[in-house]
Amino acid sequence: MEKEKLFQRIQSMIISSSKNPKYMSVSTVKVADIFGVKPSEIEKGLQELIDEGRLRKSKITESPNHEVYLLP
Repeated sequence: MEKEKLFQRIQSMIISSSKNPKYMSVSTVKVADIFGVKPSEIEKGLQELIDEGRLRKSKITESPNHEVYLLP
């Protein structure tokens, strides 16, 4: 999985979000299907982007308590 392509896709999803502040709940299964890879590769790529500081991961405090991704 090419990390830059993944970042660009997630970044565009976050930017196009209507929520304020901008964030996006990401289904690794759906993204994996788009890229034709396994969900574990998407999870690994997302974690690498978080470790590099290019994405932030948070958890929504209200129901349904999804994990969401934000731009730093």
